[in-house]
Amino acid sequence: MTGSFRNIERFPKSMSIDIPLDADGYLGRECPQKDCEGYFKIRPTTSKRAEGGSLHCAYCGHCGRMDSFWSKAQIEYAKSIALRMFTDALHKDLKSFEFEHKPQGLLGIGISLKVEPHRPVLIRHYQEESLETAVACENCGLEYSVFGGFAFCPDCGSHNSTAILKASMVLVAKQVALAKTLDDNALVAHLIEDALENCVSSFDGFGRELARLHSGQSSDPEKAKCMSFQNLERAARSVSTLFGVDLKSGLRSADWQTTHIAFMRRHLIAHKSGVIDQQYLKATGESASLLGRRVRIDAAQVDRGAL
Repeated sequence: MTGSFRNIERFPKSMSIDIPLDADGYLGRECPQKDCEGYFKIRPTTSKRAEGGSLHCAYCGHCGRMDSFWSKAQIEYAKSIALRMFTDALHKDLKSFEFEHKPQGLLGIGISLKVEPHRPVLIRHYQEESLETAVACENCGLEYSVFGGFAFCPDCGSHNSTAILKASMVLVAKQVALAKTLDDNALVAHLIEDALENCVSSFDGFGRELARLHSGQSSDPEKAKCMSFQNLERAARSVSTLFGVDLKSGLRSADWQTTHIAFMRRHLIAHKSGVIDQQYLKATGESASLLGRRVRIDAAQVDRGAL
C-alpha cells in the first residue's frame, strides 16, 4: 500500500464559507434569543457597522455579536458545504489506498482493494424569506426588512416608530389634498373620513408600540402592553396611571379638545355608521341637538390631527 491521508491531514480546522445574498442584495438574520428567534434581513452594502461588530434584533432589540445571528437554514447550508469538502478529501485519500494483486502461484489467489464511487454530500441550499416591510433607518441609513412594520435598526438600534408615524401622516395629508381637488361630494366625504380613520389608526399603532417598548418602566407591564390609543381621554388616563406622564401637557387645551373630538368622530364612523349617539355627546360636550344626526368631518379637522 502506498496511500496516505494527506488530504485529511491538510484539511483546515476552521474555514470561512460565503453566505449568498438574495436577489435584492439582502442577507437573512435570525435573533439568537430563544424567546424571540425573529427573522429579518439587512442590505450589507448600506451598513456602516464595523466588520465583526454587534447587531441588534429588529424585533426584541437584543444586541449580540454579528456572527450569532445566522439563521438555521444558513447554518445547515454551511455545514453541508463543509461536510462535502471533508468527505471529498477523505474519498481522495481512500482512493490512494487502492491496489490490485493479480492471481499468482499454484492456487491462483489474487487480492485487491477498490473504493466504491463517491456520492457527494448534498448541499442544503435554501432561499431567503420574503418579508413585508422594507425600512431605511433615518439615523444611520441601513436598509433592512421585517415582518410587520415597527422595528429596531439592526445596526444602530434606533426604533423606527416615529418614522413610520411620519410616513403615515404624509399619506393622510396626500389623501386630504386629493379630496380637495374633487367635485364629487360623496367621494370627497368618503376620502376625508377614510383619512381620519387612517390618522387615528396610525397614532394608535404608534402609541401601542411605545407603550410596549417601555412597558418595563410602567407600574403594570402587562397592562401597558395592552393599551389602546383610539380614545385620547382614556389613553391619557392610562398613561398617567401607568407611566406618570401627562399626555395633555404637550398640547394647548383647545388643540387637545379638537383632536379628542376628531378621534371620537372616527369612532362613530367606524362603529356607528357615523350617527351621533349619547355616548359621543357626553364625551365631547357638544350640543344635544346633534343626537341622531350623521357626523360631518371636514378636511381641516384631519389636517390638524395629522399635524
